[in-house]
This record gives sequence, structure tokens and C-alpha cells, in this order.
Amino acid sequence: MVNIVVITLLTLATLTQGADASADSKALFQLEATWNEAHLKGDTAALDKLWASDLVVTVPEMPQLNKTQSLAIWKTGKFKFTSYQTSRVQIKVYGDAAVVTGRLQRTRARSDLKIADDWLFSKFYLRAKEGWQVVAFHASPAPPEKK
Repeated sequence: MVNIVVITLLTLATLTQGADASADSKALFQLEATWNEAHLKGDTAALDKLWASDLVVTVPEMPQLNKTQSLAIWKTGKFKFTSYQTSRVQIKVYGDAAVVTGRLQRTRARSDLKIADDWLFSKFYLRAKEGWQVVAFHASPAPPEKK
């Protein structure tokens, strides 16, 4: 019964948004491009703006991080991305909340070590006074692509 109520509410929220959902989806696709570019360039100012104050980051082989900890890592300059690309991006808007999912393939350098990540990700946005902000980012290893 609870699942039916949740599904009904989410469906109604989606249906009543109409053109707003389309505009929101377009804005979120742009923010996804901004996210990727900021990671590629190490742009902490852009990341600071994109991330909500209560951000939670959960990625493989690292402890869970908050916004302050995540920004601190970026400010060290130890991580440099040579590629940062997403694919299969899907956006679902639920009023003032949105879920973005997709695949992230990135390559980073740390000292003399090159590391390639291939992840499936989920990003959770909330609409704030400042605009859409990421409140949670979760990634897990992607299964190998079938050939």
C-alpha cells in the first residue's frame, strides 16, 4: 500500500510539472556539464557553488565525505583529471528534487600514478534559493560492458 501511495505521488508530481520539468531538465543537463568541466579543470569555486552545504559523497575505496572534506581534497591539487566523461545520463525531476543517473568514466593522475575509474553514479539535487544544488553523490564500479 505504501509503495502504491509513493508511486502515485511521484507520478502526480511528474505529470503536474509539464513545461517546468522540461526547463528543469535542461538546467540540470547544463549543471551536469558544469560538474564535469569543474572536475576536469579542478575548479573549486564551481564545485563549491554546485554542492549543497550538507553534501554527502560516497565513492569506491574512500571514506564517505562531506562538502568541507571534498573541497579540501580538491584544494590540495593532488588529483588532476585527464578525462571526465559521463554517458547514459538520465534526469528525473520531482518538484524541487531531482535524481540524475548515468555512467562516469574518468582518468586521473596522482603523482606518477594514473587511475581509471568506470562508475555508475546517482546524483541527488535539491532546488535551493541559489538554484539546483547537489546534496548527495554516490558511485559504484560499473559492470564490464558487453561486447
